Amino acid sequence: MKIGKLREIGPATMVTAAFIGPGTVITASLAGANFGYALLWALLFSVCASMVLQEMAARLGIVTQRGLGENIRESFQHPFARWSATALVVSAIFIGNAAYQGGNIAGASVGVTAFSGDLFATESTTLNVPAVLITAIAFGLLWKGNYRVIEQALVALVALMSLAFLATFAVTRPNLGELIQGLLIPGIPDGAALTVIALIGTTVVPYNLFLHSASVSEKWHDAKQLPEARRDLFFSIPLGGLISIAILATAASAFFRHQIQLEDAGELAGALSPLFGSAASILLGIGLFAAGISSALTAPLAAAFALRGVLGLQRGMNATGFRLAWLAVLLCGGLIATLGVRPVEVIWFAQVANGLLLPIVTGFLLWEMNTPRLGAHRNSHWQNLLGCVVLLVTVLLGGRSLLSAFGML
Repeated sequence: MKIGKLREIGPATMVTAAFIGPGTVITASLAGANFGYALLWALLFSVCASMVLQEMAARLGIVTQRGLGENIRESFQHPFARWSATALVVSAIFIGNAAYQGGNIAGASVGVTAFSGDLFATESTTLNVPAVLITAIAFGLLWKGNYRVIEQALVALVALMSLAFLATFAVTRPNLGELIQGLLIPGIPDGAALTVIALIGTTVVPYNLFLHSASVSEKWHDAKQLPEARRDLFFSIPLGGLISIAILATAASAFFRHQIQLEDAGELAGALSPLFGSAASILLGIGLFAAGISSALTAPLAAAFALRGVLGLQRGMNATGFRLAWLAVLLCGGLIATLGVRPVEVIWFAQVANGLLLPIVTGFLLWEMNTPRLGAHRNSHWQNLLGCVVLLVTVLLGGRSLLSAFGML
């Protein structure tokens, strides 16, 4: 991309920052360690599916100058329907993000520990000092209430994590032939079905549709600027896919051929040192830190945008309701990460709510993209076809999430 076009980068980078979090790092790492390069095609599919939906979300936000939450509120005029839609969004996006925010901050703190060693070690066995610092950094950036500052911070974090994970990829020297084969030839090894769904589910997530549709309306204000939004999208989302592919390939190269079993991201960073030296572990730690703190910024922001829309709160990132929404998510996540709490019941509820919300939001987005209010910017037949394919996948993801939450998987 030309230097003059770099100013267009922004909203879609938030989407990349959101889906490349500790959960993606762990899922992609375990996929590579357990199945080698065989599941790379699932990441390629998930990036394509995400681009289809996020392009629709961006088009909706720019043409209507309203986020997906506002459009949901406007579309459901009947009190019961509006209440049901609002309750679903609040439960899945707000409560779900509050639960998973703990994982974002904890993951970033694991990254800090990987490259800082015992710098933040304390005698306390409960207090996670890096988690406190990360929560404070996220609070400072969000409280400023300046969209441009937050956007620039996320662009910098995505650039940092890109360099870190791609450098780790280069250090571990993956097999390029097997990598290309894994990308282009779909296959599901024995026991890998749920991992395939998990890889897709870490990229195609409902709160990114709220985040993207709202953030583009903050940056662009005319349908004539749609080409700029698409350039942003076609640069940032594939970059996120490249990072995910690099993480999976790194784990495949480092652990699959050595038959090393992994349980979490902390083990991933530590296990690289004896194989490839301390540089690989430090690079991965930096990448994990950037992934965690970027997701720690976008999760509260997405929840605030969603609630502002469905509840009809005052617009503006400095509005009291908007600030209270992201503050609640950030503090809940910070408390969970700092004290090491495992909110099993809350995460279970978030799984159920997200399992219901993902296909519903995708279906609503498809319906909305065919309404007369979009005029010439309505979906084409090909866009509807692609959207329906993605909708089927979201139904499978939603079903898997529900079955998992109820202990049936």
